[in-house]
Amino acid sequence: MRDEEIRKLKDLDLRTLWHPFTQMQEFMGEDPLIVERAEGCRLFDIEGREYIDGVSSLWVNVHGHRRPELDAALRAQLDKVAHSTMLGIGNVPAILLAEKLLAAAPKNLSRVFYSDNGSTANEIALKMAFQYWQQQGRREKTRFLALKHAYHGDTIGSVSVGGIDLFHQIFQPLLFQVDFLDGFDSAAAERLFAEKAKSWAACIVEPMIQGAAGMRIQPPGFMKKLAELCRRHEVLLICDEVATGFGRTGKMFAVEHEGVEPDFLCLAKGISGGYLPLAATLTTARIFDGFRGRYEEFKAFFHGHSYTGNPLACAAGIASLEIFERDRVLAALRAKIEWFREGLKKFAADPRVKEVRQLGLMIGIELVQDQLGLGAKICRRARREGVLLRPLGNVLVIMPPLAIDKEATFKILDVLYRSMDEMTQDAKV
Repeated sequence: MRDEEIRKLKDLDLRTLWHPFTQMQEFMGEDPLIVERAEGCRLFDIEGREYIDGVSSLWVNVHGHRRPELDAALRAQLDKVAHSTMLGIGNVPAILLAEKLLAAAPKNLSRVFYSDNGSTANEIALKMAFQYWQQQGRREKTRFLALKHAYHGDTIGSVSVGGIDLFHQIFQPLLFQVDFLDGFDSAAAERLFAEKAKSWAACIVEPMIQGAAGMRIQPPGFMKKLAELCRRHEVLLICDEVATGFGRTGKMFAVEHEGVEPDFLCLAKGISGGYLPLAATLTTARIFDGFRGRYEEFKAFFHGHSYTGNPLACAAGIASLEIFERDRVLAALRAKIEWFREGLKKFAADPRVKEVRQLGLMIGIELVQDQLGLGAKICRRARREGVLLRPLGNVLVIMPPLAIDKEATFKILDVLYRSMDEMTQDAKV
């Protein structure tokens, strides 16, 4: 790309775009990084520089960029139909993907409701849970239980059940009331259920690990206990696997770690291999049957999206699941998880690090020093050496594509350690 083209694109970025989760005042004083192309686990900017995609393009990319099977699936689908509505009409890829998703999911789930992103997948589950109890004559079940430090998306419903004040506090006047469990304390959960569960339509939880909270890992048995409490107290269980699904934790879905069967399983991010926006809310025959009735009963679920079940995205999703099966992706993850576990030992032994947390290929390195912007400075330093990362406050996050190789794994860790070393050398810890 010519110098004048590069300058024009950077100028247009700074003059026209509003980037998500970005302090634009600072951003407008920086030299923007603009991705032009990608290959495998690497991204290339408009100036030809190469970066390892250490956060899977915000936790979505699974098998690497420009995966031939995914590219071919999209090209083949383009020769048929790019989109048609699913309001009372089906399409071939949406049907076939639903079959594959249900085959991979917990066996109690039997229905798939498509949408377009993780926030809406969760919002759909919240609305379904609420409407289900209303149509069962259980009018008292109008509230929800969520966990402190939770993140379930950015729409008003999903923000209501979110527990991260930095993201959510300003919107409090817009939100519905929710009960929150503070911490992964099974005994405290049991007490809260005994006190308030009669009013709860559902409990929503990120199973096993809270991603946006800084990779906070639940203790063994907590998720299983929460599911048992939900069953005992007639509270529907919503498992938000937007971040944890499709192999991120070492299992296809995080609920498998403790054999949990939720009433709703919410999926997005990796569902299309990271290629196109797509989400799905999986639920049970019991919930589905609660919405069946004569036309005049108005029991239908009045919710939908223009691009629900988009054939292109669903075709990519089918191809992605076929790669999981053919390449035995989950089995291959065991070695990759161990590469990271071994490489993270030097971080765990460093006095500047408070804690290293890892579940599968979801990794958080929490710094002792909680200096505003320190994590971002470290990641900007890593970018100079060709490693693209994005922190969560003072937690350095690594969440690469499942296709990561050994060389890239240790480059990420080496560059990140040296970046941490440089940016914290004067810190008092």
